[in-house]
Parts: sequence; structure tokens; C-alpha cells
Amino acid sequence: MPIPKIHPAEGPEMSGAHRLAPALNDPKQPAGANLLFLREEEIRLAQDLLFFAYRDFTNAADVILGELGLGRAHHRALHFIGRNPGINVSDLLGILRITKQSLARVLSTLVGQGLVAQSPGSADRRQRLLTLTKAGEELERRLFERQKERLAAAYREAGGPAVEGFRRVMRAIMNDAARSYLDDAERRGHQARGNTA
Repeated sequence: MPIPKIHPAEGPEMSGAHRLAPALNDPKQPAGANLLFLREEEIRLAQDLLFFAYRDFTNAADVILGELGLGRAHHRALHFIGRNPGINVSDLLGILRITKQSLARVLSTLVGQGLVAQSPGSADRRQRLLTLTKAGEELERRLFERQKERLAAAYREAGGPAVEGFRRVMRAIMNDAARSYLDDAERRGHQARGNTA
């Protein structure tokens, strides 16, 4: 079967993924209605969906990053440092799952550009605690806003039940450590909202 050409300007109704499995794209059909969703072709379609969604989601921020000589690894570091101010290098390594050498290069660039600040830990002076500088916060916010537009539009179009299904599928793909991280982040978010209420 020839691979359909998918141009960036094409809407979802024109993409090859939608031509392959129209049943998955019918918003009137309830989740789980397609009992054949575990067939190999459906799993391959899921791969297509993940690859294309990741490509277009990350592309929304790539333009800004490219202007600054930064890449996706820098963006991921900015994101998780911003979400966890004061995170130590070891914990960031555990989240990103990259080598120490790779993270050292990423942090060197971010610190060098004045986007990330390092400070020693209060209990253990050998620890390096990472926070975003004001410039880092501003850049992370710009990147977030660019990707937020795409996600918010997709969430609005899909509707609540689809969003919940998406979250369940994404969580199921992750390992236990990632799910634990998300659970902790959600708890912290609830506590922060409770403190401001």
C-alpha cells in the first residue's frame, strides 16, 4: 500500500491515518465500540497517531527553540525544572532518562544562556538544585503558550470523554515511575489550589 503524503497544512480529515481507520475518528462512536482495536493494523495506526501528534506538537515550539540555538532536550529540561523548582540533578536525570553527559551538556547551555540557575543543597552542599531564572521562566512560558494552543484546540474538538480516554491511554503506555511522578504532581496541584482557595 503506498504511503499517503501528509502535508503540514492538511487538516485531520485529509490525513492518511484518518483514511486507514474511519471508525476510530467517528466522534459519535463511544470509546471501546470498535472491538477490533487490538489488531496489528490498529496498533500500527496508534503508532502513526503518536508519531504524527508528537511531530506536530513539538514543532509548535521548535521554531522558538531554533531561534535560540536550543533543541528539544533543552525544552524538556526547562519544562521539568519549571514544574519542579529546586529539583536536584539526580532527580532530573531520573525524569529525563538521559545520560549524565547529555544532561551536563544541556544544563551547560541553559546556564550559559542565563535560563537556569544552580545552587547547592541546604542539607547536602554537593547537591545542585536547579531553578529557572526570570529569562528561563519567560522562555518556558512562551513555549508552553505555543503548545497550549494546539492542545487546547484538540481538547475542545475531542470533548471531555475523549480527553479522559486519551489520558488513560497515555498513562497506560508510561512506566510506573512516570505514573507516580504524575500522581505526585497532581497531588501538589490540588494542595496548591486548596491553599489559594
